[in-house]
Amino acid sequence: MNFNRRDTLILAAAASALSLCGVATASAAEGDMVDVAKLLAPAGGVADHVMGSETAPVTVIEYASPTCPHCATFSNDVLPGFIESYVDTGKVKLIVRPFVRNVLDAAVFMLAEASGPTNYHNVLSTYFKTQTTWASSQTPRDAILEIAKQLGFTQETFDAALTNQELFTGMEALREQALDEFGLAGTPTFYVNGKTLTGDKTLEQLAAEIDPLVPADFVATTGAATTAAPAAAEPAAAPAPAATTDAMSPAGGAMAPADPAATPATPAQ
Repeated sequence: MNFNRRDTLILAAAASALSLCGVATASAAEGDMVDVAKLLAPAGGVADHVMGSETAPVTVIEYASPTCPHCATFSNDVLPGFIESYVDTGKVKLIVRPFVRNVLDAAVFMLAEASGPTNYHNVLSTYFKTQTTWASSQTPRDAILEIAKQLGFTQETFDAALTNQELFTGMEALREQALDEFGLAGTPTFYVNGKTLTGDKTLEQLAAEIDPLVPADFVATTGAATTAAPAAAEPAAAPAPAATTDAMSPAGGAMAPADPAATPATPAQ
C-alpha cells in the first residue's frame, strides 16, 4: 500500500496483533440468541453510531467489513429500502459496527470515524458503492485517498486518520469481542434483538424477523432516522490500520470469512 516508513512501523505492529486474534472458538449458528446487554456494550471504547430512534422497539446490529462483497450488496441494494421501511418509521434502531478483517477495512472505518458522527454513515456508504474500484486496485491506498478527498479530506487529515493507533486498538477489541463472545464467523452478520442472522439477507428476510417484534399498536413515525446523504465530511484524527496485502475478501458464498490471512506491508524506500 506504499506507506512511508513511520506509518509502516505502526501498521505492522497492528497487523501482528490482528493476526493473533484467530477465529471464533465456537461459531454462532443462524437463529442463535446472543445476550443483548453484551451486544449493546461494544468493547474497545469505539462508540456506536446509531441510525434511527433510540426508543425503537427493535435493535439491529450489523457487523460489516468494507472489503466484503456481500456487505456491499446489502449496503447498496437492501439498506436504502430497509432504512425507509424500518429506520425512518421508528421501528428499528440500526447500528453498523466495524469488523476489521484487513488493512483496507481498518482504513475505511478509520476515515468514517474521523469524519464525525454526522458523516459516518455517508463515508461507509460511499466506500461500499465504490468497493470494486478501490478494493481491487493495485494501489489501494491511493484509490482510498482519492475517494476520501471527494468526501472532504485533505492529505493531512487522511494521514492523521490512518495513524490513530488508539482507534485501531479499539477496533481490534471489537473484532475480538465479536469472535470470542458472539461467535461471529463471517460478514455480514446481523443481530435482531439478539437473534443471530448470518450472511446475505434480503429486505423480505429481515422483515420476517422484525415484523413480529414490532408491537401491534406501534405508531410509525417519519424522519426518525439519523441518516445523512453523501456530502463533504469534516475530518478529525482517526486510527491506524493493520498492514496486509489482502485487498479483497474471497468471492462466492453467503458470507466473507472472518479471518483471512494478513501479512505486513513493506516499508517504502
